[in-house]
Amino acid sequence: MISNQVLQNTIDGLKAITRVELCVLGTDGEVLATTLEPGQESIDAAVAFVDSPAESQSLAGYQFFKVYDDNHLEFVILAKGDTDDVYMIGKMTVFQVQNLIVAYKERYDKDNFIKNLLLDNLLLVDIYNLAKKLHIEADARRIVFLIETKQEKDTNALETVRSLFAGKSRDFITAVDERNIILVKELKANEDYEHMMKTAKVLLDTLNTEAMTRVNIAIGTIVNEIKDVSRSYKEAKMALEVGKIFYSDRNVVAYSNLGIGRLIYQLPLPMCKVFIREIFDGKSLEDFDEETIVTINKFFENNLNVSETSRQLYIHRNTLVYRLDKLQKMTHLDLRTFEDAITFKMALMVVKYMKYVENMEF
Repeated sequence: MISNQVLQNTIDGLKAITRVELCVLGTDGEVLATTLEPGQESIDAAVAFVDSPAESQSLAGYQFFKVYDDNHLEFVILAKGDTDDVYMIGKMTVFQVQNLIVAYKERYDKDNFIKNLLLDNLLLVDIYNLAKKLHIEADARRIVFLIETKQEKDTNALETVRSLFAGKSRDFITAVDERNIILVKELKANEDYEHMMKTAKVLLDTLNTEAMTRVNIAIGTIVNEIKDVSRSYKEAKMALEVGKIFYSDRNVVAYSNLGIGRLIYQLPLPMCKVFIREIFDGKSLEDFDEETIVTINKFFENNLNVSETSRQLYIHRNTLVYRLDKLQKMTHLDLRTFEDAITFKMALMVVKYMKYVENMEF
């Protein structure tokens, strides 16, 4: 469960402090981490030591120690030297490695719990029982961040996220597939959605600069109980998908800010087709020339302001009015009126959604 790199870092640190050469072996004699070159004789002695009832022994200039994981022998440690000081350092190494085993087991158990919680693989009674067993507070305020990487198995992105939240033991970082990193963040009493957007932007900037990774980040809603974390996760997933359809210019999307896009995303495709057929009277957006499409988009960007739209398009006000009149004849919708503008805007969004669904099917 503990990586060889973690074991190596541990004994390198202990050697730097104590100046005693150390080696960690598996029960089959495999060298897992070492600061020395153990001879074959020492390795053979370690394998023989595995089957002995002794917890430690001194032989041929080395001291041997056993490291257990729940009464199961996990590692053998060699410390070079046969003095009392070396014996004490060997016991300290055993203590350190056993603590690592406990810490990594707890982390692994918590990671599995969070994954199953997110995927709705736990019964309600199991959620609270396991949370209590793993010392996870059940009634804390939490929110889910979903970080989608551009490439699969992006370990740099995962390690960067972990380093940012490493000192916050109540936050959980995990992954349920190869492209999405999930952060379950516990909130302080004064933290709200504005704080979460700032956190997401810091995360985005850090991943872009340090991990050299382009990502999209989606945020669920704040929940007050551990059982509702999966809901926040599902909301973040929806926000990620809705963001791709309607807000492709945003790298950070929050479920609470999806607006009408969230409603359209949940519409059945046949209903969308009927709506578009009624609005455009059998026409499609492809029937509009590029000039008309640019005019419509710019008019909406400027909140139906004719003067500002004509200024930004570098055309006379009357030219813009002519284009809007022409569009009204084609669609029977006057974009200068609020109700018709809302209808047309919804139609544009529905068309985007339909194209997205059709592309997903291929």
